[in-house]
Amino acid sequence: MHELSIATAVVAQVEEAVRTNGGARVASLRLRIGELAGVVPEALRFSFGLASEGTVLAGARLELDTVPGRARCDGCGREYAVGMPPLLWCDGCARPLAELLSGRELEIAEVALMDASEVARVDSSDARRRDSGEDRGTPRAVSDT
Repeated sequence: MHELSIATAVVAQVEEAVRTNGGARVASLRLRIGELAGVVPEALRFSFGLASEGTVLAGARLELDTVPGRARCDGCGREYAVGMPPLLWCDGCARPLAELLSGRELEIAEVALMDASEVARVDSSDARRRDSGEDRGTPRAVSDT
């Protein structure tokens, strides 16, 4: 499952950016993923939950934006949605669609940080859950909503 390595790399990049810019904790993270990138969204969500535990991204909301695959025909210049599985043949001039315009993206689009009062509130509720035993061994759910 390469989604775990993707999630681990995203967490590392965001953690470094947050640390460099003096941030505290991440409230949400938005990724742009092309439909041709070979990423299974549910596997990435699950992997992000694992990779973010114990980091500034723990409990962050993960949003995934799908970028449709589009290609252009070199023969007639038309642009097409290629779909999944991709159809890379021009309907107009019966030539292969030689130029892929979009659909292979895998980008960090946005990171939203918590403000200081939210961080304090989250930290104190985490401590209460740990002290009560409520949080032991239970991974936090990561949602796309």
